[in-house]
Amino acid sequence: MAKKKAKQIRITLTRSPIGRKPKHRATIEALGLRRINQSVVRPADDSVMGMIRSIDYLVSVEELS
Repeated sequence: MAKKKAKQIRITLTRSPIGRKPKHRATIEALGLRRINQSVVRPADDSVMGMIRSIDYLVSVEELS
C-alpha cells in the first residue's frame, strides 16, 4: 500500500522570545527557529502541533498543500 503524504505546515517566528519562559524558548529552538520572520516547514503531526500550541502567541502557522 502507498503511504499517505503527511501534511506540511510553515511556521514563522513573528515575535521575539526574549524575556519569555525558558521552556518556550527551548521549544522555539527545537522547531529550528532562530530569528524573527524566519520560517521552517515541518510535518503537521501531533508532536509539532503540541509545540506550536504552547508558543502560539509567538508564531504564525500556515498549511501547505
